[in-house]
Amino acid sequence: MIATDLRSGVEQLGDMIAEASAILPFTGAGISTECGIPDFRSPGGLWTRNRPIPYDEFVASREARDESWRRRFAMEPTFAAARPGRGHRALASLYRAGMIPAIVTQNIDNLHQVSGFAADHVVELHGNTTYARCIVCARTYDLAWVKQRFDETGGAPDCTACDEPVKTATISFGQAMPDDAMRRATELARHCDLFIAIGSSLVVWPAAGFPLLAKNSGARLVIINNEPTEQDEIADLVIPFDIGETLGPFVGN
Repeated sequence: MIATDLRSGVEQLGDMIAEASAILPFTGAGISTECGIPDFRSPGGLWTRNRPIPYDEFVASREARDESWRRRFAMEPTFAAARPGRGHRALASLYRAGMIPAIVTQNIDNLHQVSGFAADHVVELHGNTTYARCIVCARTYDLAWVKQRFDETGGAPDCTACDEPVKTATISFGQAMPDDAMRRATELARHCDLFIAIGSSLVVWPAAGFPLLAKNSGARLVIINNEPTEQDEIADLVIPFDIGETLGPFVGN
């Protein structure tokens, strides 16, 4: 069912939340655009301005690594200034109320943690851009350290432990999905009774498979997204309106 207006959509969502015992939110870039973080595919999105750098290119080319870090540093003021929006705060309220055991996200901005979710309860399918990690030994680094080394040497730093490249702790095109996050997301999707996909185009696989898994496991499926998705037809409720306006009434509940 597609909500014909915002008010009815919010009311139906509220009823479904009240009836649920285990809610699993699944968030994409759309929940963070209200916070000033651009998405990827929309006009003016990040991928319309810069071609993504695949993982194999990052590994093979120092020039690609340098460019990757230049882009990340250019985005730092945006990420640093971002604060959780109404969608983040509403989900955090439901989490504190014990209705959400964990959240699965495609986002890399750390805003769910900032909003109040315990880090262990945020399943990050595509990693986190607020710190860096060696691609081989997995040693972690603060971005400030990377920036200092970048400025001193004029290029991307290597790991101090094993001399392999250091990369933002995100998952790039062509990079293996994190096993633990995929396993946890699978278990959560199988055992929830309400799955809410928020701000995701649901075209990036394998992440886009989780709404289908939840639905096939008996959960009700809600999709909140400004644009249509390929999974709208199987959803129990589609709310094609602004995410902040839709979830705002649940902030503080």
